[in-house]
Amino acid sequence: MSEINVFTFTEYPGLRHCSISDDSGEEFYHKVLNKEFKKCFENQDFLTVNLDGTAGYAPSFLDEAFGNLVYDFGLISVKKILKIISEEETDLIDLLENETFKQWEQRRVNKVFPKKTIKHDAWFKLIDNNIILSK
Repeated sequence: MSEINVFTFTEYPGLRHCSISDDSGEEFYHKVLNKEFKKCFENQDFLTVNLDGTAGYAPSFLDEAFGNLVYDFGLISVKKILKIISEEETDLIDLLENETFKQWEQRRVNKVFPKKTIKHDAWFKLIDNNIILSK
């Protein structure tokens, strides 16, 4: 099992996009979460993300980070591999699992592409049960 603690990315999570905030949800997704989830998917392993230890979260940070994960890998894969934990922010886990995941799965199904403001080369996506590098 692999674990990510958001605190190791930043103590002060920003807003949704890189274009408006440092340490954004978009940056966390593309620089940390996407790659770690891909490894766990390929190794048929589990990924735990710990939300504790930060100064708090803007809902847009979490929506962008975890929403992109659902968009790129699908709700079924995310539910199978990902476990979000927090002793400090338990209400955020419910928000993600009961609202964000469903909304972003609907966006994925409807092909409503997420906005990208991060300057990056590529990220991983699941297409027809194969991991591809997307730009």
